[in-house]
Amino acid sequence: MTTAIIIAGGSGARMGQDIPKQFINVYDKPVLIYTLESFQKHPQIDAIEVVCIDGWHDVVWAYAKQFNIAKLEWIVSGGTSAQESIRNGVFNLEGKVAPEDIIVVHDGIRPLVDESVLTDVILVAQKQGNAVSSLPYNEQIFVVDDEISTTSFIPRETLRRVSTPQAYRFDLLDNKYHEAYEKGVAVNGSHYANTMMVELGVRLYFAAGSDKNIKLTTKDDLELFKAYLKMDKENWLK
Repeated sequence: MTTAIIIAGGSGARMGQDIPKQFINVYDKPVLIYTLESFQKHPQIDAIEVVCIDGWHDVVWAYAKQFNIAKLEWIVSGGTSAQESIRNGVFNLEGKVAPEDIIVVHDGIRPLVDESVLTDVILVAQKQGNAVSSLPYNEQIFVVDDEISTTSFIPRETLRRVSTPQAYRFDLLDNKYHEAYEKGVAVNGSHYANTMMVELGVRLYFAAGSDKNIKLTTKDDLELFKAYLKMDKENWLK
């Protein structure tokens, strides 16, 4: 069995809107629903859990009914950070899924996840126990010496860009979240499931990624998302 945890607990302050960015309507559909539809349609996803900002649970259930997200089984309150929200989602699945089940963690504000990306991250996790979607890094990275200059760089061939979706066996994910919060390791700041795993000594395995899998953080990201949707619609019409 494969379960998706969709993280939708953020307030979206950087978007500068009156409502959380995951609920902004784009062409009469909330951003979160675009994300959920990708998981609803994927044949290997059996169940969906949404980790949601407090006060919006009923809205998510209503949208799920309206847009036929039949795989949605649980809605859990988010935390004060993405890491805490993932933890809440993982702990809620205790006793509901099997140790060997695959759990896919994905940002609710990444609505353009491809079926092929989801398929590969699940396949790698089934084989290796975990998987993180990734892409080569194509820019040059220099190390700051004194804020205004540098004398060294990191070869880009040694770097990978990692995002969601990520996938883990449930027993690994659950055990490591208990360990991290008991030890206070990788639970603050911008930590996520993948950085926590590395901090706790777990080797991560790369899966396929996509440049289209953008995270909607700013208004410019939202405009890019609209452009992708328009491009897809034009392709459908050909």
